[in-house]
Amino acid sequence: MSALPSSLAPAERRPIRELPDELISQIAAGEVVERPASVVRELLDNALDAGARQITVRLSAGGVRLISVEDDGLGLPREELPLALRRHATSKIASLNDLETVGTMGFRGEALAAINAIAELSVLSRFSGADGAFALDGRTGELRPVARATGTTVEVRELFFATPARRKFLKTDATELAHCIEAVRRHALARPEVGFSIWHDGRLVEQWRAATGRDQRLADTLGDDFVKHSVVVEREGGPVRVSGRAGIPDAARSRADQQFFYVNGRFVRDKVLAHAVRSAYEDVLHGQRQPVYALYLEIDPARVDVNVHPTKIEVRFRDGREVHQAVRHAIEDALAAPRAGDAVAAPAEPFFKPRLAPASASWTQPGMQFGAERGLGDAAAMWPAERRETPAAFPQPVVASERAPELAAQPAGAQPRSEPASAEAWPLGRALAQLQGIYILAENSQGLVIVDMHAAHERIVYERLKTQLDGAAISSQPLLIPATFAATPQEVATAEACVAVLPALGLEITPFSPRTLAVRAVPGTLADGDPVELARSVLAELALHDASTVVQRAQNELLSTMACHGAVRANRKLTLDEMNALLRQMEATERSDQCNHGRPTWRQLSVRELDALFLRGR
Repeated sequence: MSALPSSLAPAERRPIRELPDELISQIAAGEVVERPASVVRELLDNALDAGARQITVRLSAGGVRLISVEDDGLGLPREELPLALRRHATSKIASLNDLETVGTMGFRGEALAAINAIAELSVLSRFSGADGAFALDGRTGELRPVARATGTTVEVRELFFATPARRKFLKTDATELAHCIEAVRRHALARPEVGFSIWHDGRLVEQWRAATGRDQRLADTLGDDFVKHSVVVEREGGPVRVSGRAGIPDAARSRADQQFFYVNGRFVRDKVLAHAVRSAYEDVLHGQRQPVYALYLEIDPARVDVNVHPTKIEVRFRDGREVHQAVRHAIEDALAAPRAGDAVAAPAEPFFKPRLAPASASWTQPGMQFGAERGLGDAAAMWPAERRETPAAFPQPVVASERAPELAAQPAGAQPRSEPASAEAWPLGRALAQLQGIYILAENSQGLVIVDMHAAHERIVYERLKTQLDGAAISSQPLLIPATFAATPQEVATAEACVAVLPALGLEITPFSPRTLAVRAVPGTLADGDPVELARSVLAELALHDASTVVQRAQNELLSTMACHGAVRANRKLTLDEMNALLRQMEATERSDQCNHGRPTWRQLSVRELDALFLRGR
């Protein structure tokens, strides 16, 4: 009979013993230090907590051979330098109350000790007002005087030399360098008043000077296009304030590599926050595209727990629903305003500038003769004789029409529209023609506007339906026979914990037995759906994110289908008045830049772009 594998053999009894300090520190390092970027993150936290205004990061071999972080902060007194390398020694907190209301980047007091256990560490520091600086060798504990200005320099050499197995899991130097740069970038976005520079093997690879404002730092670190293609987010309600910038749907990317969220200045990755952002973009993103954003949430430190993970990248909110709603509504409000007005904010100059006649000259180009047998046709409708004398003026946009009354309808009590004096008054301009029964061609001060008429009208009808539905509470329809289903312990616990939340969603879910839940009422608009599937989806989101958008998402899908069927169809011939009415409604409708499925509804071609197509001015 073959012997049992060693993994299945009876375990030999080992006595319980206390681990040596060095092994304890190496185990702690496994939690805190994953790669060179982890060391950079911890050292930057300490530098910012010291009040630094300029931080220089020097790396070699992607941070494996050398990581040096220099700052001009307050520095450390000579007598505290040896204490800084001990485990759980910190100046950030001193009591439980300090831990529950921590406002600094670091507070655990284990980073330097953990790094010292797996690398060669030295600290050079000069305390503000001290006569000189001192250097501490992490291995020997030797303390010697050195020359240095006020501030601190921490050098980490030969990372993971004490744990060679960990070193084998590192990637190439280029990959590790990219992670280090990203760690510095995350801190730079949180602190625009601080300057950052990164050197690698003696070469300057990134530098962000101290900025006067957040937008300048965003442009410096993420590029001018990020600021150009994003909207300002600003909302304050109760104890939560949300600010920053959210990318427009057209700026969405295939990867989630430009998503930055900060809680009280700390970069975090949190499921509640990520779900809130994604929910806000549901109506305007196409497919699986990922939004871009840099958002900053300010909240009372006592209402958020940052002592959740050793890397401090995860947080837990006392009231996740409150935060979820604040973030979601802040982004929705920022994205709601139509961006058609931006198209005429700064008209582009054409490559070719024609020579203009003197102001005193008065002449009119004669009308083009198309032949009596063919007639003027639509040309007369586009440019009536009375308009030729003032080509800069626009025709009256909205006239009642028998063919498309829903496009020409005016709101009750609306005043007659006055004649605009310039293109800026109508961001989407005046309609010129219809192309293939699908697109509307319009002219504004920027150039040519192309509108997908079905997609545009679909969004208009959809927003109108949503407004009507939002005006009333979600009605609940009791089920004649309750729908029961076998529930998991998590679902039962969530249903009991959220008993006050479910009625607001139009649901009534009660325990039927210790392992069974009963759905007794569902939203009236979703009465024809599967109540069990709806209940499971809502409970799953409530368990994960403390909030659920399942009901609203399902309702919006129904409204989207209704809007799609109610919108003007392709190949429908519209008059110029109907086209102009559609353009005016787009300018007044929220989120009209995308259809219900996230596709764009209009595109702008500037005169410069048109000139380039025809090589004008070259």
